[in-house]
Amino acid sequence: MDDRLTENKRIIAVGDIHGCLHTLQRLLELINLQPSDQLVFLGDYIDRGNNSKGVIEFLMTLRERYSCFFLMGNHERMFLDSLDNGASPLWLQNGGAAMLESYGCKNGFDIPEKHREFINSCLYHLETENFFFAHGGIDPDMSIADNLHYMKPEDYCWMRTHLRSTYLENNRYSWKKTLVCGHTPMSRPIMLEKLIAIDTGCVYSDTPDLGMLSSVILPERTVIQTENIDS
Repeated sequence: MDDRLTENKRIIAVGDIHGCLHTLQRLLELINLQPSDQLVFLGDYIDRGNNSKGVIEFLMTLRERYSCFFLMGNHERMFLDSLDNGASPLWLQNGGAAMLESYGCKNGFDIPEKHREFINSCLYHLETENFFFAHGGIDPDMSIADNLHYMKPEDYCWMRTHLRSTYLENNRYSWKKTLVCGHTPMSRPIMLEKLIAIDTGCVYSDTPDLGMLSSVILPERTVIQTENIDS
């Protein structure tokens, strides 16, 4: 498959999945994927939902059929940090325990090596001529070049500054490209000239106004969603 993302073909960005395998599969059915489509997954494949293992297995299979690009989410980052330093209470309390349960882990991290390698290979950011992709986001007061120079890789997983009302209301962003991100659950996708945010809280199906898995087709900015069918 192509190893470079291009705007000459459809780009389909997918929001935070969080172990909701059947919902992800349903969304891809609704999108009606074409062989030339390029899929950009914005991170947070694991944790909270009940089938992190199934989601990772499915994504690994999907990349054999389509051009797929996988970004590092803050939950993938917390998992990798826990591999190195031991499971942190922060990660376990924020969905890590559900991931370990999906893998049947009793003691320690009995995660298949291929799955570890997959998660470790995720990108922190990705860009094309007109779009910049990151799980969390980038600093709205800096150009993309300055973000790339000054930010640490893990910063792209956690950033939320760009979603403050002072920026949203004025569409005041210093970067020239359009940021496409997930990470922060909201009732509906944000569609601004320089910002597209599509985490609509798929895993939070019991929370009013959340519980949708969203995607956006670029460059036309068509949003396709499905409600959570895993819970």
